Amino acid sequence: MSPSIFREKGYRFYFLSNEEKRTHVHVTCEDGEAKFWLEPIVSLAVSHGLKVRRLAEIQRIVEAHSDEIIEAWQNHFGKR
Repeated sequence: MSPSIFREKGYRFYFLSNEEKRTHVHVTCEDGEAKFWLEPIVSLAVSHGLKVRRLAEIQRIVEAHSDEIIEAWQNHFGKR
């Protein structure tokens, strides 16, 4: 199960159920995918197929929506 949180600029931001406990978000688009940690700060965990410019854009979006992502995480997984 991978519930979507939101879509923006051609990116889909979502969670994978039954994954690690540290708050993070997955992002996918036509060029590839990435995973970003949200704690202790927003940072790239891993990426496949995405260029540095795209990763920087995605990180800015994650930072702008971090409160929304954390709230969605807590609603989906419960407070851990």
